[in-house]
Amino acid sequence: MTSAILFLILVIVVALAFEYINGFHDAANAIATVVSTKVLSPRKALLYGAVLNFFGAFFGTHVAQTIGKGIVDKTAISQEAILCALAGAIIWNLFTWYFGIPSSSSHALIGGLLGAAIAHYGFKVIHMDGLIYRVIIPMFTSPLLGFFAGFLLMVVLLWMFAKAAPERINKKFKFLQVISAGIMAFSHGSNDAQKTMGIITLSLLAFYHGDKIPEGTDFSVPFWVIFACALTMGLGTMAGGWKIIHTLGSRVIKIKPIHGFAAETTAATTILTASWFGFPVSTTHIISTAIMGVGSTIRFSAVKWGLVGNIVLAWFLTIPICAVLSAVLYWLLVW
Repeated sequence: MTSAILFLILVIVVALAFEYINGFHDAANAIATVVSTKVLSPRKALLYGAVLNFFGAFFGTHVAQTIGKGIVDKTAISQEAILCALAGAIIWNLFTWYFGIPSSSSHALIGGLLGAAIAHYGFKVIHMDGLIYRVIIPMFTSPLLGFFAGFLLMVVLLWMFAKAAPERINKKFKFLQVISAGIMAFSHGSNDAQKTMGIITLSLLAFYHGDKIPEGTDFSVPFWVIFACALTMGLGTMAGGWKIIHTLGSRVIKIKPIHGFAAETTAATTILTASWFGFPVSTTHIISTAIMGVGSTIRFSAVKWGLVGNIVLAWFLTIPICAVLSAVLYWLLVW
C-alpha cells in the first residue's frame, strides 16, 4: 500500500510539473501580442496573464471530464500508463519550447494518454466517438474558426475606423487590448488547466480502485485538484516562455494594438466556447491562426508563411509523436 501511495504522489507531482511547463510554454498564447505591441511591459504582462490564468481554471470541469473519461476507457487505465503519458507530453513540450515552436500542450497530453493507454491495454481502450468528435474535429475546425473570425473582425474594425487618425486608433486599442489579453489569459486557464485536473482525478480513481475503475464511477474533480492546477499554471505563466512569445508576437507578423485586440478577442471567444462544451482544444493553434487571419487583412504576403508552415507541421506531428514517446516509455517502465 505504501508503494502505491508513493507512486500516486509521483504521478501527481509529474502532473503538476506538466501543468507548470504548460504555463510557461503557453504563456505566449495570452501575452505575446500585448508584449509585442508594447501595450504592457513583459513583467506586467506575465503577472497579469498569470492571475487571469489562475481564475480561468475555475471555469467548470467539462474539459477535465473529457480528458479523464471521454478519450480512453477509464476502466482500463493504470498509474504507470498515466505517468508515461505525462512524461511523453513533457518531453515534447520541452523540445518545442527550446526551439520556440508554438505547439499544443493539449494535444501533447492527449497523444501521450493515447499512446500509453494503447501500450497498456491495446487499441480497444480508445473511445473512438470521443476522440473523433471531441478531439480530432475540434483540432481542425477551431484553428480555421480562429483564422476566419480574426480576418472578419479585423475587416469590420478597419471599416469602422477607416477615417480615424492612426494615433487615435492606437491609443484607443491599447486600452482595449489590455482587456482582450486578460480575457485570452482567462480562456487559456479555462481550457488548459482542466486537462491536468482530468489526469490527476483519473490517477486518484485508479489508486482508490486498484487500477480497475468500475463502470459508472463518479468522475468529480476535487476542489484541491482544481486549486493546485490553477496555482501551478499561474506560477508557470509567470516564468514566461520568451522564445514562443517572440515567435507569435513578432516573427509571424508585425502587429499593432488593433490587430492584437482582434486576434485575442476572436481566439478567447472560441476557446471559452470550447471549454463550456468540454472540447480540449489547443489555445496555441487558435491564437496562432487568429493572428494569421488578422495579418492577412494587411496583405496576404505580410504573414511569414514559411514559418507558419513549420508551425502547422508541428501541429500535425504532436499527437502521433507524443503517442509513440509515451508508448515507448511505458514499455521500458513495465517490460
